[in-house]
Amino acid sequence: MGNLGVTTREGGKRVLTQAEVDGFRSDLRGALLLPGDDGYDEARRIYNAMIDKRPALIARCAGAEDVVRAVTFARDHDLLVSVRGGGHNIAGNAVSDGGLMIDLSGMKSIQVDPAEQTARAEPGVTWAELDKETQAHGLATPGGTIPSTGIAGLTLGGGIGWLKGKYGLACDNLLSVEIVTADGRQLTASAEDNADLFWGVRGGGGNFGIVTSFEYRLHPVGKVLGGMAIHPLEKAKDVLAHFRTFMEGTPDELVCTAVFLTSPDGDPVLAIAVCYHGALDEGEAVLKPLREFGPPAADNIAPMDYTALQSMIEAAFPSGWQNYWKSDALNDLSDEAIEVMAERFATVPAPTIAVIVEYTAGAAGRVPVDATAFPHRETRYNILILGTWPDAADNERNIGWVRGLWQALQPFSSGGVYVNYLAEAADEGAERIQAAYGPRTYGRLVALKNKYDPTNLFRLNQNIKPTP
Repeated sequence: MGNLGVTTREGGKRVLTQAEVDGFRSDLRGALLLPGDDGYDEARRIYNAMIDKRPALIARCAGAEDVVRAVTFARDHDLLVSVRGGGHNIAGNAVSDGGLMIDLSGMKSIQVDPAEQTARAEPGVTWAELDKETQAHGLATPGGTIPSTGIAGLTLGGGIGWLKGKYGLACDNLLSVEIVTADGRQLTASAEDNADLFWGVRGGGGNFGIVTSFEYRLHPVGKVLGGMAIHPLEKAKDVLAHFRTFMEGTPDELVCTAVFLTSPDGDPVLAIAVCYHGALDEGEAVLKPLREFGPPAADNIAPMDYTALQSMIEAAFPSGWQNYWKSDALNDLSDEAIEVMAERFATVPAPTIAVIVEYTAGAAGRVPVDATAFPHRETRYNILILGTWPDAADNERNIGWVRGLWQALQPFSSGGVYVNYLAEAADEGAERIQAAYGPRTYGRLVALKNKYDPTNLFRLNQNIKPTP
């Protein structure tokens, strides 16, 4: 192989000798992949096919000690570091050109304690894998809505899912983490140990270290009422206005999301996707006003296993497609905002683009704003324009449409945004990261960054920059 050109933290170039690379490889229990090695191209691929970067080295960590060794090697050799968990985050920060990818995707251990109703899982685990193990005991913790998403990135950014009304966000159910910090220490962060760091990892992303183990609180979760009530697009304005009123009076057990999408017949429609976690007969009564309004052109809401609900929309958003997303938080779903979305969606250029209107209240909204680094407790609506399509030749047209709708919705934005929905920093800008937290929370995060990662080793993320 000879010497290896690499990218430094500041974006410069340097060379690693053969001896340095061989020494690093021998220190790892897992594999070290270089360009041209078997498995290298597979390891660098992530969910968003727009991201096509080539790390100089990929450390496929087999455990926490490998993570320590990789962090130490990166720090000692001034390497640009990226960290891959599930590889699902749209911004593509899991991979870089010329850097060291610390790949956690092979760390898959899951331990469930049904008596204590807790689970401990490593960062390569996906929500599908965690749900499978916890549901074997009739338990679950709030997770994402696409089961191939990794638990790590979603939890560290907050974690919005179907159980948020009853049990809060994924980060609200985090009991502790094991984390490797920039100086190579392995720390426990919980309410009792390193409580400041524990506050920061619940919403602050991967800015403060690499989490090697997540401990979650579990809850009894059996069958739920789930599915969609689907309306033609011409009724979308009336349906969303009814949705807005209906949701204000619903119990914690019900979570609903409105989705503009294209039906299998090629028609633009508005779907109201629901999850009622509670007594099924009570759920039928609660949902009756929603299901009767219109009435829907189709209604497949029925009792189902929680894992079936989790898989309900995954087929519509497959891995390996082009992805471009834009998002904003809204304090209110005004008639004017509804009109913009409904009229614009009539011109949607690809049948795989969706516009998602998430409503948040219940347990997730009652957590004090300063209790975690996820600050959007009083935000009622998230708008996610989820652009995805199979062919890169359509990028310019489809990206333009997504941006156009997002810009048209700016007059209704609260100024905030959910950090897990942000795209690449080059597209979003540093001010959008600050908007994801607000001034007070962002200031606390900067202080934590100064303490735990003052040199910004962990910078390929929605980056909280330390004070110069």
